[in-house]
Amino acid sequence: MTTPSDLRRALIVGGATLAALPAKALNLWGKKVPQVVELKPMRTVVWRDFLGVNAQFQWFEPAIARKQVERLKALDLNWVRLGLHWMLMEPKEGQFELEAIDRMMALVKDAGLRNITYVVGTPRFASVVAKGDKYEQYFDKFPPKDPVLFAQRMVMLAKRYPQVDVWQAWNEPNILGFWAPKPDPEGYGRLLLASVQGLRATVPSKPIAMAGMAYFSEMAPGNGLMIQKMGELGAFNLDLIIAYHPYTATAEGSEADPRDFVKRVVPAHQWLRSAKVKQIWATEWGWSSYDGPKEEQPIVGEQGQADLTLRRLALMAALDYDRIFLFTLSDLDKRASVRDQHYGLLRENGEPKPVYFALQRFLKICGPRIEPGTPPATVGDKPEGLIGIAWRQPDGQKLWMVWADKPGTLRLKGLAKATLHHPLKGTQRALTAQANGELSLPVDTSLQILSHA
Repeated sequence: MTTPSDLRRALIVGGATLAALPAKALNLWGKKVPQVVELKPMRTVVWRDFLGVNAQFQWFEPAIARKQVERLKALDLNWVRLGLHWMLMEPKEGQFELEAIDRMMALVKDAGLRNITYVVGTPRFASVVAKGDKYEQYFDKFPPKDPVLFAQRMVMLAKRYPQVDVWQAWNEPNILGFWAPKPDPEGYGRLLLASVQGLRATVPSKPIAMAGMAYFSEMAPGNGLMIQKMGELGAFNLDLIIAYHPYTATAEGSEADPRDFVKRVVPAHQWLRSAKVKQIWATEWGWSSYDGPKEEQPIVGEQGQADLTLRRLALMAALDYDRIFLFTLSDLDKRASVRDQHYGLLRENGEPKPVYFALQRFLKICGPRIEPGTPPATVGDKPEGLIGIAWRQPDGQKLWMVWADKPGTLRLKGLAKATLHHPLKGTQRALTAQANGELSLPVDTSLQILSHA
């Protein structure tokens, strides 16, 4: 078994890189930045390469799973994130139950979908939890006794499923639901190192992702951020995709600070890039449309889910993410919690929810590719909490994504006419300049897209 000292020696170069950074940079998510008014996109976005979805095809009958794929392809999206649960694949040591996974992987291959696949969940025979422990029934939440055994299973899966594009080692080890009895960066580091060594020896051309950390990688209060801890151990030196799951109460922020999403992401990603991280992915994000009772996330309903998803997508597209995965393609059955049953773009029967139609309209308005653009000139006061993001389509047509905390009116100059799209409602209206040359733009709390020459 790999020891903490072995891990530190193996990853010492990455740790030295971090040690050379300014101390203030190590507070990843706490730096304050001015309130966002106009967010300048970081790079060109090609939606089918940038936006993916989590999918649980193995939970569904083959006909429903195929319908889900058809709905995804109708959005012209091409990436999925798949989860394999070790305790279900190998309930007893050496006895594998892979039929549902084989079927899922064949479906993904036949559909031409690209995928990142993670493995999580320890079988009883491999779990570190002791027999007779009061938490023994939650054995799958505890890490494996031997990280090498987990790595061997990842290698076996990599050989069996060559259609996997990216392997991801574990999921959300910074919270008790996936790493009990408490998060352990060095323990996860041993599992990660063994997995990387095994996969690089077996499928050397396949990228590997660190586990997607829950939220912004916070551990228990006072214990810091797990991404930062992994960096201090030197894990960034393994040339991994760094991933996390920025779930928040609203599209723009948390209940404590309704505008802290951008405030957290911008300095954190700058820090990660300064530590030579090449790829930053959000492998989960989204909102459940559940009716309650409340489980962390505010109750927003189906229309709220659609509204929040579009606004967050607009923000993430403009920020320094290389790829993002919405959670999730379909609602789930009662094997999931009440909240987790309702994150889908689709209902359990494969039929679209309002969030699916809103996303479809958003992507159609944008077109397959958008490039950083220049916002229109404004005159006078702006609605409270205005957010604007300017893009340009390849043919030169300009798009301005805009919304605000409160409805209001913007006065624009230099535009004779424009079209205002409301993808949440599925409406559009023509706008023309007044006699004074100003064009009045009604701003809503939901995202709208102004299209003009």
